[in-house]
Amino acid sequence: MQCAVISFTLSGGQLAERLIAGLREEGQVVQGWCLKKWSEAFPDFLPIETSLSAWCEARWKEGGGLIFIGACGIAVRTIAPFIRTKTEDPAVIAADEKGNFVISLLSGHLGGGNALARQAADVLGGQAVITTATDVQGKFAVDVWAKENGLILPSMAYAKEISAAVLAGETIGFSCPYPLEGVVPEELSGGTAARLQITVGVQKADQPVFLSRSLVIGLGCRKGKRKEEIAEAVEQALREVQLAKEAVRGAATIDLKKEEEGLIAYCREQGWPLTFYTAEELSAVKGDFTPSPFVKKITGVDNVCERAAVLASKGRILVKKQAANGVTLAIAEENRRIHFG
Repeated sequence: MQCAVISFTLSGGQLAERLIAGLREEGQVVQGWCLKKWSEAFPDFLPIETSLSAWCEARWKEGGGLIFIGACGIAVRTIAPFIRTKTEDPAVIAADEKGNFVISLLSGHLGGGNALARQAADVLGGQAVITTATDVQGKFAVDVWAKENGLILPSMAYAKEISAAVLAGETIGFSCPYPLEGVVPEELSGGTAARLQITVGVQKADQPVFLSRSLVIGLGCRKGKRKEEIAEAVEQALREVQLAKEAVRGAATIDLKKEEEGLIAYCREQGWPLTFYTAEELSAVKGDFTPSPFVKKITGVDNVCERAAVLASKGRILVKKQAANGVTLAIAEENRRIHFG
């Protein structure tokens, strides 16, 4: 996590130096900030040249975590104008100037505030103060688990409903097509008869699904294909097999398509990284692929879309080569696991 640490006094800056050094040792990317009058005492810190509110707004847009060294009141008043939703807000924690207590103030679960508070407390030798109900009661926290596994929540409302049920002692049903690591919590022992279900997968369904962003689309197209034509082919293929577009994490093709503006524009519009492979790299992929003498003559490899999808996902084909209106595609899914605890 990228973190900004801000202090307001000499002793606060000294504590911040300890904290930053410890967090960096654990792999965090951390920048210290201080009031301008303390910049000589802390030459590695950046001085605040603006108002505290403007500084906070800039850090808020950057994301990551904000760590205040000082009174909680300073932190609360500073961040108050920028608080939006659990899914958008960054982690915010506050530590007293002696490092006795490190308090998770905002976005404890999805933003990672609770984990950051615990990590900071370990560095400082203090006590993490966590107030979220599932943590206090030692219960399964569905939003934390989903984030740790890279799953997309069906909605915050559904996550809240599950958390409320767990806190009330209700058991939840759980189904997952992937291998599991760790021990499944007893809160998820409700089976198919349970009122609420946690279903993991990549499929569109009538019931809420915790989507795994593990699909990769292998693409090929005739020269000059517009992004609208590529979009139509992709969305039709996903629709036919009831796969959720939100579960796609990227696309791949052959390097001969590096100049295809429509293909590049479509992937950029979807927010998908587009990976290019050489014919040699694609030819080396092991598996049972749909061969095409014509494609091999043009590209040097017998199949582009299936091989590209498998190579980029490091997984297996879900949807074999499809061709429509000059666009070919295949869909693969990475070999993944779901872990607990």
